[in-house]
Amino acid sequence: MENLKYSIIYGVIRPEISEQLSIGIVYVDNGNVSVRYSKKKLDVLQGLFSEQEYKFLRKTLKSLGRNAAIQSADAINYLTRYSNNLIALSQLQTIDIAPSESSKDWLYRNYVYSR
Repeated sequence: MENLKYSIIYGVIRPEISEQLSIGIVYVDNGNVSVRYSKKKLDVLQGLFSEQEYKFLRKTLKSLGRNAAIQSADAINYLTRYSNNLIALSQLQTIDIAPSESSKDWLYRNYVYSR
């Protein structure tokens, strides 16, 4: 059985001091990649960025979740090294639990947004 892999998506507020806000998470579950993000946290970033920057961030985040923009763990590793200054991904992490909806929800609540 494969373990659950994930990467945190950050909105980079001030790159010069590495200030960032976790806004989403990418899951790798037996080779399937899925993206989940917090619309509420994305709305918070609207007040911190210019209108143009915010639109770019929102469009990029939505495109990650659609159209299978991230298709593999290799793509995530690429994005961790070559992201822009508005959005960043953490290194791909592996957690020693089986992939399930409840484990994905637990990760999301702990790293991105708790309702």
